[in-house]
Amino acid sequence: MGWVAAVARLRARREPGMLVTVATVRGHAPRRAGAKLVVGRTETWGSIGGGNIEAVAIDRARELTAAADPEQEPELMEFALNDKVTGPHGVQCCGGAVTVLLEPLPVVEAVAVFGVGHVGLELARILARHHIDLHLIDTRPDMLTGERLGVLADAVAQIRVHHTPLLPEEVLAELPPGAHVLIMTHDHAEDAALCDAALRTAGLGSIGLIGSSAKWARFRQRLATEGGHTPVAIDRIKTPIGIPGIAGKEPAVIAVSVAADLLRTFEQDRRWSVPEAAAVPEAAAVPP
Repeated sequence: MGWVAAVARLRARREPGMLVTVATVRGHAPRRAGAKLVVGRTETWGSIGGGNIEAVAIDRARELTAAADPEQEPELMEFALNDKVTGPHGVQCCGGAVTVLLEPLPVVEAVAVFGVGHVGLELARILARHHIDLHLIDTRPDMLTGERLGVLADAVAQIRVHHTPLLPEEVLAELPPGAHVLIMTHDHAEDAALCDAALRTAGLGSIGLIGSSAKWARFRQRLATEGGHTPVAIDRIKTPIGIPGIAGKEPAVIAVSVAADLLRTFEQDRRWSVPEAAAVPEAAAVPP
């Protein structure tokens, strides 16, 4: 499997990894500059030359991946290939020197927008400019035509379109773990069913609902009395969505507000995912 396909496989699995590239070569070395290796938790694809170089790079790649540092930057490693240097995995005496670049392949955020009407499409246009997995779901086929979604043709995001004429809530079970859900369909009954189903779906990220306080009051009562959800569970649903204080009702204004709020949620998730040891300030980690 080529390295591009391997990176795609890790992304589809929502598994973090590391892309390892031979950056520079001086003298003789097992591989030329540009050779690549993809390192997952338990698998690798490709090769940067085998032997001590590759084994050490794999060890370091997995060490960095296990640290789960959302601010992890690429790292360079240098190897001298001569019989005077003994590495932890043996000697390589090709006679040259190699620099290897390790680049993190983090798990990207996933977002599901239920309802691709005026607001949903404007929101999709903004989110499509970000490196995420974007799911667009609607019961109406005319909302998902190629012509209408053509504004997303140059998207950075990976976009998956779901036409669900009967039960859009079934898509929830297909979403990747940690996916953030935004409910904004054209039908309040559909919104209510999605809220109920989202609370019953394990492993989702945030759940947001568009609408007024009167709409939410009806939904909240229905979720408790008919759905049997506890107040704590119901509080997982955020409504209204968006940045407080932005009162405009134009679709583009609402979309900007919702997208900004979602990006803030991404940042909060990244900070919370940092292991306690990694979150210690650098100065505090220096022994007296």
